[in-house]
Amino acid sequence: MDLLTLIGLAIGTAALLGGNFLEGGSLQSLLNGPAALIVLGGTIGAAVLQTPQANLQRALRLGKRIFIADYPAFDSGIKQVVNWAVVARRDGLLGLEPLADKEKNRFARKALLLLIDGNNTQSIRQTLEIDLIAQEQRDNNAAGFYESMGGYAPTIGIIGAVIGLIHVMQNLSDPAQLGPGIAVAFVATIYGVAFANLFLLPIANKLKQSVSADSLFKELIIEGIVAIAEGENPRSIELKLQGFLPRN
Repeated sequence: MDLLTLIGLAIGTAALLGGNFLEGGSLQSLLNGPAALIVLGGTIGAAVLQTPQANLQRALRLGKRIFIADYPAFDSGIKQVVNWAVVARRDGLLGLEPLADKEKNRFARKALLLLIDGNNTQSIRQTLEIDLIAQEQRDNNAAGFYESMGGYAPTIGIIGAVIGLIHVMQNLSDPAQLGPGIAVAFVATIYGVAFANLFLLPIANKLKQSVSADSLFKELIIEGIVAIAEGENPRSIELKLQGFLPRN
């Protein structure tokens, strides 16, 4: 479980509810079932309408990264590549076959197989970069599903407020109902803006950062495999790949 995600959600929610309380409001004033239905249903419906099925399915799978940190371990990746280099220098490229068979990472397995098959460095780099770019594009499109919801939510909230005001206008003959009715109408706007800016847009940005980290890790694999194919010393490969490590 990603603790920072929970902390961020807790701080945002506490700030919203705390500010409402300090202004003299109550929790009851922010609870409105019809407004929630309009905002949630309308936002999800609009986002689903614009999203191809493949991207929608991928977005749902990618969504698990919201609460479960899934960033690649660059230090372990470097050690793994250096180990490949040591095995290749000691046993030749065919000595990497057992490692390729056991490799769980699809991209790393593909890289090893290209190396074992004796492809030249240009062909290896080109093939892997095509894979990287295509995968990154698919994942960014999936993250865009949440970003699109963040764009629709405030507008759907305004629609909900207008619907509420229509009902208020129908009760103009009863002035006592105007104040509470208008307050309830604008709850939909709060839902839309809060849902977008406290949840959906941060989620989309977080997923895009995760996708970017995955792509950077794949670049590490590419550079390592190409270096092995060129016969570089394992120690030199390690020093080169250390540039991928995050710096504080």
